[in-house]
Amino acid sequence: MRDTKRQPQTRRTSWALLPLVLFACGGGGPTGPTPEDFSVLFVGNSLTYTNDLPGMLVSLFDMGGAEDIVVGSETKPNYGLPDHWIDGARNRIADGAWDVVVLQQGPSATEGRPYLLEYSNLFAEDIRSIGATPALYMVWPSIQRFFDFDGVSDSYQTAAAQVNGLLFPVGEAWRIAWEADPDLALYGPDGFHPSVLGTYLAALVIYEQLSGLDPTDLPARIESGSMSDDIDPALALLLQNAAAEANARFARTAGTP
Repeated sequence: MRDTKRQPQTRRTSWALLPLVLFACGGGGPTGPTPEDFSVLFVGNSLTYTNDLPGMLVSLFDMGGAEDIVVGSETKPNYGLPDHWIDGARNRIADGAWDVVVLQQGPSATEGRPYLLEYSNLFAEDIRSIGATPALYMVWPSIQRFFDFDGVSDSYQTAAAQVNGLLFPVGEAWRIAWEADPDLALYGPDGFHPSVLGTYLAALVIYEQLSGLDPTDLPARIESGSMSDDIDPALALLLQNAAAEANARFARTAGTP
């Protein structure tokens, strides 16, 4: 079994964005991760691929001087975990030398909750069978169902505890950021998908847990594929602090009861 708990190495690396589904930091190739790579696979939908969360995570690892990372993405529009279960994600998990597999359903506060709990448990068996660690990417409700935030948080916390996996409490980071600035535009124009800032905050949450590095040490810059923008340093620090606080309050260590 591969060691999924090794400490990240603090070295600078170059990175390249590979087309469609595979991103590499530090010279990985298009054939996918090897057992020597630190590798992460995202299984989800448009809440993951909007604004290119996987690519943004790669760029944070590079900017933060973290270890090399390979990031894969198995994401399709309007897919939940039951859809992925019957449509290729299991093969993608089995075919790769992944260290962490990140599961993302929809908000799942109400009718989606049973599917989140059932299928995260099923996927966790496949994930652990290859020596990888399951992780749950907590998202957020639509702005029209803002009152569902507590339910979304509870559903994802329950799912992560059920599989003894990691929890990336992104929705909670959004709420913490709004406590500092209620006018932050974390939703995109449709009031459901994330804005670029919303995706950046998600990437910060995941970056801190996977790299073990302080997100407040990162530069005030958002990069992902062809996008590269400096942002206001005060805004960047607000979001970085929100990510760190959300992790301090809500993250869980894989394998803990």
